[in-house]
Amino acid sequence: MEVLDQVIRDRYSIYNADCVQFAQSLPDESIDYSIYSPPFSSLYSYSNSDLDMGNSKSDEEFYEHFRYLVKEHYRTMKPGRLVSFHCMNLPTNKQNDGFIGIKDFRGEMIKLFQEEGFIYHSEVCIWKDPVVAMQRTKALGLLHKTIRKDSSMSRNGIPDYLVTMRKPGENKEYISHTHEDFPVELWQKIASPIWMDINQSDTLQFRHARDDADEKHIAPLQLEVIERALMLWSNPDDVVFSPFLGIGSEGYQSIKQGRRFIGTELKPSYFQVAKKNLDKAVEENNQMDLFDLGV
Repeated sequence: MEVLDQVIRDRYSIYNADCVQFAQSLPDESIDYSIYSPPFSSLYSYSNSDLDMGNSKSDEEFYEHFRYLVKEHYRTMKPGRLVSFHCMNLPTNKQNDGFIGIKDFRGEMIKLFQEEGFIYHSEVCIWKDPVVAMQRTKALGLLHKTIRKDSSMSRNGIPDYLVTMRKPGENKEYISHTHEDFPVELWQKIASPIWMDINQSDTLQFRHARDDADEKHIAPLQLEVIERALMLWSNPDDVVFSPFLGIGSEGYQSIKQGRRFIGTELKPSYFQVAKKNLDKAVEENNQMDLFDLGV
């Protein structure tokens, strides 16, 4: 395994390395929870590396490569514990796909995990503003002029999903909450199958992670989505793993909530930004501890 860079701290360890190769080095049943946003097949291009799954020549090639990671997830996850991945269904175009429509990326990912032994545990649909999507993508189906011309080509916006898969077996370390830290009102909000209240701009800054080789921007997972998932499906001091570290969103929230974090990122520029963001989380926690002590 080639590691270009690494940072090992008390609360986190991150590696500038290929996620599959790194995952193969993890011990069996060593991870308590995993949450991340994977490449959406070849929708976005993040780097020129042959190891980058986003550079797959086809959807089939992407799923073939991603399966290697899912196999490692199954080996390294503790029994009864969970893997959550952020995704969306993918719009097609005539140039690449021969038709205008939508590909069931979410369904294919669920099927892939199931084929490797995971149980389809849960999912939440995350509302996105179709006006913002229209302004960003200029998708034919979202344009108002399509209504006036031929509304048979009009469509609904495409939401995000947080899909959660469970490794079979008994969870030996219960994740228990008191009424004070998890009141009924909060549970009712999180238990909803659709989260309408997620602020789409509630993400870590990513502009400085860009470089000239980027073809399209990255879209970090919203911090509140990560926070809710960590609260529900992990304990303090649990080990959280993100194979697609990006700029460090999952690590940042893991540290803020008292978890330990392991992450891998292939692209050096994103890795350096992630390091700064995770160090910031540690610093903010230390400042909060001093505040609580009255120092």
